Amino acid sequence: MSRNFFPDSDDSGSDFDENTTDLPFPKPLSRTSFLAPDFDPATFLSSLTNRHQTLEDLRLELRELSQGLNKELLDVVNENYQDFLSLGGALHGGEEKVEEIRVGLLGFQRDVTDIHAKVEARKTEMQSLLQEKKSYREKANIGRSLLDIAERIEELEQRLMIVNIKKANGVTSPLEDVGSDAGEFDSDDTDSDGDLEDDDDESAIIPVKKLENHVQKYVYVISESERIGNNHPFVVGQQPRLQKIRSTLLLDLDTALKQSRKAGTKDEARTVKILRLYDLLKAESSAVSALKQLSI
Repeated sequence: MSRNFFPDSDDSGSDFDENTTDLPFPKPLSRTSFLAPDFDPATFLSSLTNRHQTLEDLRLELRELSQGLNKELLDVVNENYQDFLSLGGALHGGEEKVEEIRVGLLGFQRDVTDIHAKVEARKTEMQSLLQEKKSYREKANIGRSLLDIAERIEELEQRLMIVNIKKANGVTSPLEDVGSDAGEFDSDDTDSDGDLEDDDDESAIIPVKKLENHVQKYVYVISESERIGNNHPFVVGQQPRLQKIRSTLLLDLDTALKQSRKAGTKDEARTVKILRLYDLLKAESSAVSALKQLSI
């Protein structure tokens, strides 16, 4: 028993025509679908699944819709072209408004320029004041340094007893005060000098530690004076006092060196310390002269 799976061509054609005539005809695309503020092409296309329309037909319809919109836009422009041309002339008083705005902008520009000039002037003034403050601070520091120098010079003069030392006929020279620092030395501040006995010299033994202290203070004063400037009027005015202090220190070093040499070889360490103090004073020639005199 066989079955006929292929019906006659006439019957199949009539069935296809009947099926196609029953399909709904797609409605034209609405413009409102494209005017939504949240329009999304993918969402729009997914909503067209029930149109029973081929993709090519959809493209053709969209193209015709676009062409129709372009034609309508062109017609609107052509119809209102004269109105567009006469729009500028129809605005009465527009020039005055533009001029008012221009004048206002010019005034605002002048105000901004004036403010900028004031700011620059204030900036220049502040820079000048800061520079002046810096200058005053530097002068104050110099003033404090000068006061320190004056105090140290006075202290050295008092310790070396080269101030207010008078004779009946006037002021004595520092060079006349051999061993001038002996009066202020304590009996227990002898460092490594030992208990040296003085055969011919009546002056007391000069401790090296005291001499070192005085020399270091003098060197500090000289260093500070050089830092400020040897041409500074105050520093220039202190030169005679500094020369007296230096002369007194050298005289005390000579005396201490003599006392060390008299003690013999046991005080070689003391001699080396005294020679180092000569070196601090940059008076190597004075040390050589003192040694030569002792060796004679």
